[in-house]
This record gives sequence, C-alpha cells and structure tokens, in this order.
Amino acid sequence: MSVSLTRRVASRLLKRGTSGVRIKPSALADAKSAISAEDVRSLIKAGNVYTIAKKRNLSTHGKERRKRRDKGRSRGKGRRKGTYKTRSTISHVKKIRGQRRILKELKLKGTIDNTQFTKYYLLAKGGTFVNKATLINRLVADGIQISQEESARLRHA
Repeated sequence: MSVSLTRRVASRLLKRGTSGVRIKPSALADAKSAISAEDVRSLIKAGNVYTIAKKRNLSTHGKERRKRRDKGRSRGKGRRKGTYKTRSTISHVKKIRGQRRILKELKLKGTIDNTQFTKYYLLAKGGTFVNKATLINRLVADGIQISQEESARLRHA
C-alpha cells in the first residue's frame, strides 16, 4: 500500500494528528507493505513509527501571569465571573460522563445487559447518583456482581 495509509492508521492508534507521526527512513519499505492496523501496531512497538513531542508555545507574558496567579494575584472579587458555586463545584457534565463511561464498560464486558444498562443510564441522567461510587454501590446493592478490585478500578478510572 502507501505510507500515507500507515501514517493515518498510526495517527489513529497513537491519538495524534497525521503531521505528528514520523516513520524512520530505514523502515519505509515495511511501512509501505503494512496493510492492517496490526502491522502498524508492530511497527510502533518496534519504534519504527513514532510521534514527535507536541509543540507548546507559551509567551513569557503568559508564564509571568501564571506565576503571579499561583501567588494569589489577580484572583480577587473584581476578577471573578460566576458565583462561588459555579467556580467550586464539579459540573454535571463531568460527573455524568464518568458515570456513563462506567455503564458502557460494564455493558461491553457483559456484566449488565441492555435493559439494565438503559435503566441505570436513565437514572444517571436524572441525577440519581451523586458520583461514580454511589452508582457502583447501587449496582452492587441491586445484585450485580462486581468484584472489589473491579469496583475500585472503576471508581478511579
């Protein structure tokens, strides 16, 4: 095939843009012959396909401002936009995404079936669960088998 296919598949696997993916000149022949994602994975593992470091430009002015804010400057009442509650609490969006991630993972593993998934998905949507831990506790209380290690991993995932 072509190197562009290898580059595109590698960018998907490495979660970077195609311009950030590099192929060693010595491995160009292997890169051209790679036809599946598994072939590209083996090239990545061997170090023949890799990503360059992300470029982060930050102006000197920005660095100085960050230092001052770390000290507590420019954080007074006049600078704030939004109430204390909006600035301090975790947003509903962040909470619900974590809970939905757990439900999706349990469904893919086969721990819960489609009807149970739908039931708990809608409960999560309605704000029944304060956080991921309460969701897992509810699942266990309802008789769904989740091991201690698994529940600990899900809470912190």
